[in-house]
Amino acid sequence: MQQLFEGRRLTPTQRRIAHSMVRRAGDVPFLSSVELAELAGVSQPSVTRFAVALGFDGYPALRRHLREVAPAGPDAAGGGDAYNEYQQAVLGEIENLRHLAELLADPGPVERAGRLLAASRPLPVLGLRAASSQARGFGYFAAKVHPDVRVLDEGGSMLRDRIDAARRAGATALICFALPRHPKEMVDALAYAQGQGLAVVSVADSAFAPVARHSDLLIPAAVGTGLAFDTACAPMLLGRVLLEAMCDDLPDAQARLEEFDARAAARGLFVE
Repeated sequence: MQQLFEGRRLTPTQRRIAHSMVRRAGDVPFLSSVELAELAGVSQPSVTRFAVALGFDGYPALRRHLREVAPAGPDAAGGGDAYNEYQQAVLGEIENLRHLAELLADPGPVERAGRLLAASRPLPVLGLRAASSQARGFGYFAAKVHPDVRVLDEGGSMLRDRIDAARRAGATALICFALPRHPKEMVDALAYAQGQGLAVVSVADSAFAPVARHSDLLIPAAVGTGLAFDTACAPMLLGRVLLEAMCDDLPDAQARLEEFDARAAARGLFVE
């Protein structure tokens, strides 16, 4: 579905519709224009104009096209009523991981991100609210191979100060984890980081997430929406993939890991 929108100059309202469609890709081919408008929080005429902007005669033509690429119906991936809500949530995440695997068939964006992150000294890692755990997890492992990792997982008036400090210390890039709901403060922080000359690499739930317009390189990984709170298996795995790509561009990464293992063993840090 994302390929349908690539290369299009969409208005903010149209990006909002596209974002909602990507997040609910299994359901959208079976929604009316009114239902899609309610899902995206826009007007019904906006949905019609969106379909025309994509080159269709109207929303019915767009919906027919989507049904052709998803003919089995909205419950195909999850097995419909054959599975309970917990199983459906797991199956939904499996589908998200499958889409991520397809995306990674072209390793170019990940390799480019790895080079940007490896070259930045220090490396700021941004993630607020729902994405803070993603930022901390990435920062924890990145610090084992990168000489200076700075996790920015708290907002407030100090956030820009910390971005400034990283930039003055020599940072050239910043990695951001952006998950719904997207804090306005995070979007503003990325705009500020770009204004200070930092290249922004973003891991977001959609190519049409609000952080897209302030990202030099955005790699999407969908979140699961089947439970009361979103699940983020695909963004977490993408973070590990980016760590791997970064290690490939850090010549002393393996030596740092071996040094850590030796020190951990000497300290009796882990229980076997």
